[in-house]
Amino acid sequence: MRTGNPTRKKGESRLGIFEQFSFLYEGMAFFFAGEGWKHLVMFFVGGLLIYLALVKDFEPALLMPMGFGAILVNIPWSGAMDQMNEALGHNVPGIIEWLFNVGIEASEAMPLLLFIGIGAMIDFGPLLSNPKMLLFGAAAQFGIFLTVLVASLIFPDFKDAAAIGVIGAADGPTAILVSQIFKSNYMGAIAVAAYSYMALVPIIQPFAIKLVTTRKERMIRMPYNPQSVSRRTRILFPIFVMIIAGLVAPMSVSLVGMLMFGNLLRECLKLESLSQTAQTTLANLITILLGLTISASMVAEKFVTLGTVIIMSLGLVAFVFDTIGGVLFAKLMNVFLPEGKKINPMVGGAGISAFPMSARVIQKMALKEDNQNHLLMHAVGANVAGQIGSVVAGGIILTVVPMLIKG
Repeated sequence: MRTGNPTRKKGESRLGIFEQFSFLYEGMAFFFAGEGWKHLVMFFVGGLLIYLALVKDFEPALLMPMGFGAILVNIPWSGAMDQMNEALGHNVPGIIEWLFNVGIEASEAMPLLLFIGIGAMIDFGPLLSNPKMLLFGAAAQFGIFLTVLVASLIFPDFKDAAAIGVIGAADGPTAILVSQIFKSNYMGAIAVAAYSYMALVPIIQPFAIKLVTTRKERMIRMPYNPQSVSRRTRILFPIFVMIIAGLVAPMSVSLVGMLMFGNLLRECLKLESLSQTAQTTLANLITILLGLTISASMVAEKFVTLGTVIIMSLGLVAFVFDTIGGVLFAKLMNVFLPEGKKINPMVGGAGISAFPMSARVIQKMALKEDNQNHLLMHAVGANVAGQIGSVVAGGIILTVVPMLIKG
């Protein structure tokens, strides 16, 4: 007795199965057609970020989600991004693109909410007991404005150049916020550069500092005699900083305001549970989501470009000259200070925003030159000043650049 379909030609069933699963072959073939190779490059970039996070321990909370997200959004026809499904006849939203549209593009909510957590973590005591450290928080933003000028010679859109310069703030949320407000086409590259170089502070800063200091200068000792800081001063400080920064650069109010609100939660001593939530639960949750969400701007077509290579190079320039700017300012101050009051120039390098990593780097360098030279608390003061300086610098960029473009 004969079985099966008597009208089926030989091989027809196998062909039907092949057609049903043809999307598997199409997905593989995608990488070898047209610009599909760029997606393979992004797989490598994502893998590299995960490697730096998990093996080298470079900012794992940020680089691991970014690396995973970079792979996720570059899978051909990834469901993590919005897709038109022809079979269903309508657009299917992707979670990563939805998070990006709601949390960053529509309101810049994620970077700003993260600042509440950062503010709650920061103790401004070392800065308040030694207010001159505020000067280093300003001087160490030099690299931002230098890079804006250099980038403006390369990129025709001045808003792109301004956003690229903010990489030098050593502050990922600020860089993301500025690039989003300016609608920069290089947001993904700017975010990757900002966070990658933040993670590389222990490598970049010693190199930059040694370029412009002598061993004798690096051995200068600074006795630490902290003045007591009253609770009233600690409470009033974030309020006054917010008001002054808002008057100087109104566009910085959202940045500085969220940072100082978080600090006020910490210092008021009446909202301990909220302060702990901001420092832990909120900061951790937003960090995870922000790392994943920013990958929406890391699709291969936008990221694998010559512009990305240039941005990564300019980001390094910004970081190096931020550090050098703070160090040279300290050396300038020493010209006018008597013996016994001189400042170790390395402390000026801690005026960048990478808190508390930069302060630890300075302490480690000081102990390497002289195992009895403890600069940590001085460096922490400059480092928290750099956190303020970076958000104010970002606000100045947001305020001044539109005025310059408008003419």
